Amino acid sequence: MAMCKVSKTAHFPQQSSVAGDLEDPDPAHWAPNTDVFQTASGLVIKVELAGIRSEDLQIIVDGHQLRIAGKRPDGCRAGDCKFLVMEIDYGPFENIVTVPKGFDLTRAKASYLNGFLQVDVPRIESAPAKRTKIPINSK
Repeated sequence: MAMCKVSKTAHFPQQSSVAGDLEDPDPAHWAPNTDVFQTASGLVIKVELAGIRSEDLQIIVDGHQLRIAGKRPDGCRAGDCKFLVMEIDYGPFENIVTVPKGFDLTRAKASYLNGFLQVDVPRIESAPAKRTKIPINSK
């Protein structure tokens, strides 16, 4: 199986943040849970993004990298609350998935349902080998 690398960028100001293209120019604060797996037809990238609207997400292809960025709003609590437990991340995020050779990011398709973003990346279609004759030029 070809290896795939997921870079969860958070709190690294030296890295550029795609989330900066959204309303808030802050660097990424957190990185969502991500699964990457192969199927017979290609690669599937599944990202857990509960509480985020699809219009608040960006997916950008940059060479062999897929950048997924957005922002989870924190509008559900009062400003004077005291947390007993806080495990939900809010604010801008970014994940970078480096896709191995053999997959065509230019033909990727994304869908968003019930808080999960799924990006399907098809395999590169290789043309069947043809038998051809190569002419020989005389000098």
